[in-house]
Amino acid sequence: MVAVVTDVGRTPRAEQVGATRLQILTTAERLFAEQGLYAVSNRQISAAAGQGNNAAVGYHFGTKADLVRAIVRRRTPRIESLRQEMVTAAAGSRDVRDWVACLVRPVTAHLASLGDPTWFARFSAQIMTDPAFREIMAEEALAEPSLREVLVNLYEFAPDMPADVREDRGNMIRHLIVHVCAERERSLAEGAATPRSTWDEAATGLIDAITGLWTAPCTGDSGR
Repeated sequence: MVAVVTDVGRTPRAEQVGATRLQILTTAERLFAEQGLYAVSNRQISAAAGQGNNAAVGYHFGTKADLVRAIVRRRTPRIESLRQEMVTAAAGSRDVRDWVACLVRPVTAHLASLGDPTWFARFSAQIMTDPAFREIMAEEALAEPSLREVLVNLYEFAPDMPADVREDRGNMIRHLIVHVCAERERSLAEGAATPRSTWDEAATGLIDAITGLWTAPCTGDSGR
């Protein structure tokens, strides 16, 4: 029996599997964002995604780590595309703020494009609290060439500072981006007031703060 093929070359079965996987990813992202990584089981995700088979998550994605990686990979291509456009526009700039913008705006622009409510920022904040899962997000992010180029330029044009201070500030910057976006996302979902009226304005505030943090003087031991 010959399977019916759609105009995009996919069988109805393949389309059904694709739709199921997308529903599971969307549901898992939401539940992880709202309840945390360890408070949500694969069984709960399957049920909330409308899957009669409680093992649907494991069947389609494998372990929880595999599921987390799949959620990150769902969002990464669009963020990477936005960042690559900004990196191309910033080429040759020696202004730290331009490269900080390349870190921040692709994330906020993607969140803005998703409409309300969104869950990816809160999901990312949950990931940041766990070393094992945080490593997954770091691996996926650093696999993207545009982000590596941004970091090269940030390090090149940063003020002279010891390696441990640079690493410390890099960690601060990652947390700032993730948690400020997560807090804004949560406020929007709850209908609460936000300090900035748009994601674009929120990005501007983050860029200002991170630029100041990255270029701030470094106080040595003698200054304690």
